[in-house]
Amino acid sequence: MKKTLLLLLFLTCLLRSGRTDAQQDINFSQFYELPLLRNPALAGIFNGNVRFTAAYRNQWESITTPYRTMALGSEIKLFKGLVKGDFITAGLQITNDVAGDANLRRTQFLPVINYHKMLNEENMTFISAAFMGGTVSESFDAGKLRFDDQFVNGAYSSSNPTSQAFSNTSFNYLDASTGVSFSSLINNNLRFYFGAGLFHFTKPVLTFMQDNEVRLNKKWVFNTGLSAYTTTYNRIVIYADHFMQGANRMTQGGFLFTHNFDHTGDDARFSLSGGAVYRWKDALIPVVKINTNNLSIGLSYDVNTSKLRTASSYRGGFELTLSYMDIWGSKNKDLELVECPIKNW
Repeated sequence: MKKTLLLLLFLTCLLRSGRTDAQQDINFSQFYELPLLRNPALAGIFNGNVRFTAAYRNQWESITTPYRTMALGSEIKLFKGLVKGDFITAGLQITNDVAGDANLRRTQFLPVINYHKMLNEENMTFISAAFMGGTVSESFDAGKLRFDDQFVNGAYSSSNPTSQAFSNTSFNYLDASTGVSFSSLINNNLRFYFGAGLFHFTKPVLTFMQDNEVRLNKKWVFNTGLSAYTTTYNRIVIYADHFMQGANRMTQGGFLFTHNFDHTGDDARFSLSGGAVYRWKDALIPVVKINTNNLSIGLSYDVNTSKLRTASSYRGGFELTLSYMDIWGSKNKDLELVECPIKNW
């Protein structure tokens, strides 16, 4: 019975964060706000010098114990002493995911380094290569599990003794990922990027059972995006990802339409964005985003369209993101000399 429970915990671990059959890793609906989880080589592709991002996700509350996922990310552009036009982005991605009655928890601490090589100054064309690697910890709370022998005369009590014992309720491993991206301007109005990455290329061992060796599959990712002004005050941004991990596949894409209220172009101090994301065969996700000065606040809700929609009544998950850019801009005059490869993402 103990091995069966551990197997169920492991399967939950694989499927919990993406909440889809095609994704084993943490995945946010507002995925464009967390580039390091999409592809390490997307770090630093934003308009500014420094960016901090936070995200909170609450899912499946309508049918089970909620799955809660939190993330903190940071990116800073550095270029001093490099070849003219080139620069480096250093970043850090921290995530914490808690799932189910047993509080199955995954915590990731992943630093990243991304080198941006300028290929064409006129079109601000860059090719970027990145590496991300760090520690991951997995654990669960055995005290929150209920066993058959704790039911006496049909009544359960946590004080009733159980014969089930767990020698291992946590483990740690090292994880590593890499990626490349290409970004450029077609004209002063249209900016785009595309990239590819490989996550878990060391295939780390992921199991609570000492006598079993279960390895995490490599994950290939492909990303693209573009930003274009449709009028003087309006802009549309489009994003898309495709993931391949083992036999699983996941495709997601979306758009945001932004209206600037007080200024035109990239210097608008207040704007409002609205759009939608679709995760193939899983969820339709309306999104709204408020941008004021350097702060952005995004809200979204998953409308479940998968086979679980009958049990969930189409309810999926609520998500909140916060992003703040250029917090040290006034203290980094040298960084302002580096043009952003793609603005307004």
